[in-house]
Amino acid sequence: MTALTLPPLSWAARRTRILGVVRRDYAALRRSPIRMFEILFWPMVELVLWGFVSAFLQSQRVPFAVSFLLGAVLLWQVLQKASNEISLAFLEDIWSRNLLNVQVSPLSSVEYLTGLMLFALGKVAFAVTALAALAFVLYGFGVSTIGVGLVPFMGVLLVLGWSLGLVGIAAVLRFGEKAQVIAWSLVFVVQPLAGIFYPIAVLPQPLRELAWFLPASHVFEGMRAVMAGGALPWDRLAWASVINVGYLAGALGLFAWALGHARRRGRLSRFGE
Repeated sequence: MTALTLPPLSWAARRTRILGVVRRDYAALRRSPIRMFEILFWPMVELVLWGFVSAFLQSQRVPFAVSFLLGAVLLWQVLQKASNEISLAFLEDIWSRNLLNVQVSPLSSVEYLTGLMLFALGKVAFAVTALAALAFVLYGFGVSTIGVGLVPFMGVLLVLGWSLGLVGIAAVLRFGEKAQVIAWSLVFVVQPLAGIFYPIAVLPQPLRELAWFLPASHVFEGMRAVMAGGALPWDRLAWASVINVGYLAGALGLFAWALGHARRRGRLSRFGE
């Protein structure tokens, strides 16, 4: 049975449309060496930079410097790329003047976003795997140092990145292409509160209170605790997961509202002009 004869609302038809988004983006990526280069270039530069910093700190007998900093870099890339990749995939539909075609196709908004998220997940997995291999070759750092917490840590950061990416997309739909800077830079707004390279305790008290409601801060605090020999902080991960669910639901609601607003104002046909 072909996709054309499947019942439109069946799971098989939805799966076909979702995978169609993934295949479309994969075809565009495969034919663009520049895009492949960009996936790895900046993360590798950041890894090498912090690797040199950690090597210096280790030479000064600062304990756990290499493990803490390189582990933080790898997990930070999960959050950053999960957010940026979904935002950039949407922006590419705008830049190529394809957004209106997507909206008038049988593809639903949920299917479209699911396809973007799955493809972003693949790019995140590819980039993090390459960085982990590079960290091991250059600095002898293995991701196994983080232990079993690696999977839930990455899961929390991945969902948070998707939520931030959806907020960026909603901003573009609501305010137009002039707001596209929000789509790729929003993740850096939360970076100071996430405690990526330092403990949350160094933040001023008001910011520490805000950090408590940021899932990423619990991930990086938990990473440092595990790498220092402590137990996996399941209570922190549970709290971070609960917040994540709320953030993702809010981001989806914001996207739906912004898309409806853009449709009512006839803005979808003007994107890319």
